[in-house]
Amino acid sequence: MKFFLRLIDFYINSSLHVALSAATLVALTYEMFALSTDLNVVLFVFFGTIVGYNFVKYDALVRIQRINMKIALRAITVLSFLALLLSGYFFLHLQSITQISSVIIVLITLLYALPFFPNKKNARNWAGVKIYIVSICWVGATVVLPILNAEIGFSGYFFIKCLQRFILIFVLILIFEIVDVENDDPHLQTVPQQIGVNKTKLLGLGLLVPFYFLEFANVNFNQKEAVVNLIMVVVLSALLAWANSDRNKYYSSFFTEAIPIFWWILMVIF
Repeated sequence: MKFFLRLIDFYINSSLHVALSAATLVALTYEMFALSTDLNVVLFVFFGTIVGYNFVKYDALVRIQRINMKIALRAITVLSFLALLLSGYFFLHLQSITQISSVIIVLITLLYALPFFPNKKNARNWAGVKIYIVSICWVGATVVLPILNAEIGFSGYFFIKCLQRFILIFVLILIFEIVDVENDDPHLQTVPQQIGVNKTKLLGLGLLVPFYFLEFANVNFNQKEAVVNLIMVVVLSALLAWANSDRNKYYSSFFTEAIPIFWWILMVIF
């Protein structure tokens, strides 16, 4: 049992879980736009997410705090290096406009992780900004990149999907912030720190209303997506309602991050 839990912890801590979630969101974008799945984009986002998330999570520990690297962290470092090489390989197979957009997302990630100005905090520590930066990056990586690489024009449907994806990521981050509210630095000014846990839950529930009804704004209304999104709203509402600071780490880092995977499975089943 301990070995299994260690395996799960490594799977989560190495960002494999969040990378799988990002990759499934890219696959969902292809499904929603009735496009053939481009594995170059899917795998670029998968491996790029591993690199980006591990850089953000462990850069300060290794670069600033200079902690002794234990076996698990060394394994994560090796995995991240391999992921960097593979993301570079798939990057070369993307369209030029997709490559440029990817570089922009990488720059935003660096801004999020590194202090570019002397004696200044990185964007991750800017009060109240984190949730917007992360949501925008996820929209860029999981909606904009696959559409750009498919070389199809931006339509009203595209902007609807961007907004829906932004809301989804925003709500998922709210759940993380509720669970971590007692451990987060007060200077971060996360949403629960600013308005309280109960109001944060109401905000999340309120955002799920446009998330669902935006589907009806599409001229080519898709009944399958409407049913799947309704199930998603119910599940997300439950996760929001049950979220609190007493939940263990798997509540957010495993189950909440698995929502995109669950969404993809629902789309496949229906």
